[in-house]
Amino acid sequence: MPRRRSPSSSSSTAPRNRTPQPVRVRRRTFGDFVKAFLAFVALLALLVGVPFALAVTAGWPFPETFEPMEWLKQDISVGTFLSILTFIVWLAWAQFTACVLVEMKAALSGVGVPGRVPGAGPSQLLARQLVAAVLLVGATAASFTPGLSQLGQSLDGNQRPTVAAAQQTPGLFAQQQEQASGAAAALAEQASHAEAAASTGARQQGDTKFYRIQPPEGRHHDSLWEISERHLGDGRRYKEIFELNKDRTQPDGSKLSEASLIRPGWIMEMPGDARGGELVEMPDEAPGLSPEVRQQIRDYDRTGDHAQGGGGGAAEVSVPEQRPAPAPAPDEAGGQEHAAPARETSSFGLPEALLAAPLLAAGLLGALGHRRRQALWQSAFAGIGGRRGMEPPTPTGDAQDVQDALLVGADPEGVRLLDRSLRGLAASLAAESRPLPTVYAAWLTKGDLHLQLAQPSGKPPAPWQLGQDETLWMLAKDDAGRYGDADTAAPFPGLVSLGTMDDSRLLLNLEAVPGIVSLSGSEADRAAVFASVAAELATNGWSDRMTITLVGFGEDLTPLAPSRLRHLDGIEALIETMEAETRQRRGALGAAGHDSVLTGRTGPAQHTRWAPHLVLLAAEPSAEDAVTLAELAADASRLGIGYLVGTGDGELPGAAWEMEITGEGKLLAPLLGLELDAQLLPAAQQRAVVELFVDADPERGPDGPGDTPPFLVDVSEQGRPAVYARLVGPYEIIGLDTPDGERSALLHEALALLLLHREGVHPRVLSSALWPRGVTDDVREALIERLRAWLGTDPDGTPRLGADATGRLTLAKSVVSDLDVLRSLYHEATQGRGVDSRAVRGRLLTDALVLVRGPLLADRPEGRYRWLGHEIVDAQLPLLVADTGLALSEFHMEKDRAEKAIEALNAALRTASSDERLWNELLRATHALGDPARLTALAADLLGRSGARGLPPRTEALLDELLPTWRDDAALAG
Repeated sequence: MPRRRSPSSSSSTAPRNRTPQPVRVRRRTFGDFVKAFLAFVALLALLVGVPFALAVTAGWPFPETFEPMEWLKQDISVGTFLSILTFIVWLAWAQFTACVLVEMKAALSGVGVPGRVPGAGPSQLLARQLVAAVLLVGATAASFTPGLSQLGQSLDGNQRPTVAAAQQTPGLFAQQQEQASGAAAALAEQASHAEAAASTGARQQGDTKFYRIQPPEGRHHDSLWEISERHLGDGRRYKEIFELNKDRTQPDGSKLSEASLIRPGWIMEMPGDARGGELVEMPDEAPGLSPEVRQQIRDYDRTGDHAQGGGGGAAEVSVPEQRPAPAPAPDEAGGQEHAAPARETSSFGLPEALLAAPLLAAGLLGALGHRRRQALWQSAFAGIGGRRGMEPPTPTGDAQDVQDALLVGADPEGVRLLDRSLRGLAASLAAESRPLPTVYAAWLTKGDLHLQLAQPSGKPPAPWQLGQDETLWMLAKDDAGRYGDADTAAPFPGLVSLGTMDDSRLLLNLEAVPGIVSLSGSEADRAAVFASVAAELATNGWSDRMTITLVGFGEDLTPLAPSRLRHLDGIEALIETMEAETRQRRGALGAAGHDSVLTGRTGPAQHTRWAPHLVLLAAEPSAEDAVTLAELAADASRLGIGYLVGTGDGELPGAAWEMEITGEGKLLAPLLGLELDAQLLPAAQQRAVVELFVDADPERGPDGPGDTPPFLVDVSEQGRPAVYARLVGPYEIIGLDTPDGERSALLHEALALLLLHREGVHPRVLSSALWPRGVTDDVREALIERLRAWLGTDPDGTPRLGADATGRLTLAKSVVSDLDVLRSLYHEATQGRGVDSRAVRGRLLTDALVLVRGPLLADRPEGRYRWLGHEIVDAQLPLLVADTGLALSEFHMEKDRAEKAIEALNAALRTASSDERLWNELLRATHALGDPARLTALAADLLGRSGARGLPPRTEALLDELLPTWRDDAALAG
């Protein structure tokens, strides 16, 4: 079991009783009353005027006699059609009237989402808007008349809670009424209650009130928010109920550890000012309860602070139990490949923040590789800029350190397992016609995945299992490997890493939090948390699509993911944007018949409206703006919207979950029982990450990187290397003896990595590439020494494996690969001596193409060389081969040697078979032969290779020009 932070009296970790300050809210204007009056007139006209007009002009819809057989014998006339039309109008009026009644009932009751009238989508939406407009006047009046505003309280005893637990808010119209009424008065009342509680000493036994959690009705569950709303007049006072009951033993033996996780049958002690028929006062007997329940309440009363003489510990989030770690297995080098945490103890100056963030690093590394490939392909097919993107820039300084830290820290396998596990769970639940559960958080513990649910949701589908209680679903790492790629939407895209507790990593689902998540602390510390959250959300691998709005920071972060990240200038623009989006999402959910985005995200009604929108507000809002945001966030969890808001002093009205970042890098959430080592992205690393992405941007101007290789070799006879490795095709080494024993494969892999990075390889990058699960420092150093001894020294005594000023491992110029020679030959032919000498250019290009024997490291063993997934050499090599083939083809076509050109293009196609440019030039060269049959055969072969995707538009256009009959020939062949 991971170590939890024990309760402490320290002010830095103990829960604080905070008194929200009264704030102003906007009062209703004259325009609001005009809208309400017009809505009332419209309702009056539709409900009363329409039937009156129909009764006067067309009569009642029902006939005077009921004779079906006589009706069938009558002729069909214009009058018959008019009667049918009149009847349809009457039905429409009746349906609209039912919609108004349903909406009025939901609005006046203040609980639940209004029921749906069958087939009345547009009609019910119109009724909802008219009723809401009329109730604006009533809500305003209620805010000035306490007696009226409490009118519904007397009926609580006859009502049952109907709103979903934890993340749900009062009904739609109750939400609108709350926004329209006195939010300031509610907060002021809350402050007075807190002051009264502080000034009151020991409570009187006769004032004690209790509430018993009710069983669920349908989809709706009881929640502390709803209990507080009904019996205290303000849902925001749920924290007072939580503080009175946390860590007290319930009748079933469990304890309340999180405000959002309550169970039917539990007993809640209530504040002294609670009102309502469902409450039980002690020690008075309650005739409506069974003796067993009365005894449970008496026993529970004895567990309170007044009985124990002290308060309980801090509330805790459930931390999953950890299984014993598997025994380490020997690696291929004869050492030990350890399960975590067998990591190097020295960082060699690499940023620790990224080394400790494996999911963030994997996302950034994957996005960076994708961006660099885009730049390569765009420069290859644009045909302009002198092949500007052939060689990506080699980062230096902080950018180089950050890139190395990403390579070391990234855990792409963990991201892949997380993504497949979540999608597989969604697919399994959909197959069983079960809804997705509301997930507040996920824990990654030694490869096992634990989901913390808002409430028990039954038995999970196999291979998932119940965890230590019914609110934890667990998937073992070995079982997660059974999942493949599932064709379903990402179910929980709002998960984001916050930090670690011992060996467990916490991912909070910002999308599901029932309200605002506040983050307090110094501005610099908060900025590091916000940057980490934004970067991971923008690049993670377990989300499909989302919008991340940044306010108060992060304008420079948008290059990480321009399609996801959006920056707004201020809070005013944010509030305007989110008010509009909240209205739109409510309407979309209502029209689709869903009560939450979870019911619409993975079903047949998938649409972009179910994509999450996560708001990261680093600028501290004013008191009035904070109340507005709290009102928007109260219903946000079911709409797929999450809010993370920064505050300097922690005083943020309406915050559901409160966190604090300390100067020591600890993320504290006392009421949730969390003390994490926070995941951060400090300012220096943030700038370096952005630099990597900006340099890789395919849209950069002509001042971008050039295409000169970072390492050129002497291609003359005098430049013969001492050690020559053939990487393009099967792996061969010339000039070295093959090492004996099991370490041979490991040494070959290490040398290949160094040959592909002539700028140098950080020792930790080398060890993480060879041992992805980690290795100790002594094993790494032993490998480096064996590699140095194997490579030997040059004639002058210089070791062929050295190190630069930063400690990165480098190879001597006497150690060369065929890829180095290929790059150098192409560069010399197109930018060196071959520019001025046609004969030299032809010879160099021919020599270069001869080196190409197949794909990179064609015979590499299965399971090794996994680091190639982080490289872009797999994209660079085919482009380089294609460019060489195109240049040699052009060389031959200048002298009308079409056969030679075809030979060069076919040689290049063996390695770059998907390069459209090669096929187009092959068509042109074949057409130059003047042999229509050969051109037709080539077109048919090319069409067959294209498959269901069809030919690219440029190739189709070229065939239309060279072989106008190709479409007819293809039709005949088909």
